[in-house]
Amino acid sequence: MKSGGQLVVLGASLFLAAIVLSRCSKPASPPPAPTAAQTPSPSSDSPQMNPTPLLGDMKPVVSVKELMEDMIDPIADNIFDAVWWDATPKGVVAHRPQTDEDWAKIKVGAVTIAEGIYLLKVPRPFTPPGDVNNSLGPNPPELSPTQIKEKIDKDPVLWIAKIEALRNVALAALEAVKRKDVDAVFQAGGNLDTACEECHLEYWYPGDKATVLKERQVRVQFDKPGTSTAADPAKK
Repeated sequence: MKSGGQLVVLGASLFLAAIVLSRCSKPASPPPAPTAAQTPSPSSDSPQMNPTPLLGDMKPVVSVKELMEDMIDPIADNIFDAVWWDATPKGVVAHRPQTDEDWAKIKVGAVTIAEGIYLLKVPRPFTPPGDVNNSLGPNPPELSPTQIKEKIDKDPVLWIAKIEALRNVALAALEAVKRKDVDAVFQAGGNLDTACEECHLEYWYPGDKATVLKERQVRVQFDKPGTSTAADPAKK
């Protein structure tokens, strides 16, 4: 039989053991958040480099309308015109990139659009001074600059989404150039046309949306997914 003193010592020992056990059973505390100096920065050759901060202010030179007419639209032909075919009395004549110069031209178009479309994120007028689009009179076919601005102010996320859609198509075209994938370039041309049209139907001539969507459904009946019409026009 243990004495009272022995019981006190035994109880104290059990109490200390319980404390140690409870501490060991607790999950470890999370490590402290890394400081700015410890956070790795993106590599200079990364395709998605950190876009901020800018090295300086960006001052626009032209309006959105001029940027599209004089930069994005003309250079888009480098992609649109890269792959096509024509039915002649002698058969189907196909045009496709073959030389390094042909592929370089597509790359110029893809890079220019991928980088240039981000200029639409820089606040600028939507039209040149005095240009109100075809927005006058009853049932005008186009939105005025004021109406366009109101739409973007109401939903700026949608405006950014349209910009990103165009950029993604250009990036896909750039990847197609790296692989020299004719079918992918052809697909990029179709996707680029759709992305441009979707943006115009939202911010330029939304009244045409119903007609355009109907025409698009008709075209789908003639375009079968999975066919390789770019590589073999005779399949069309």
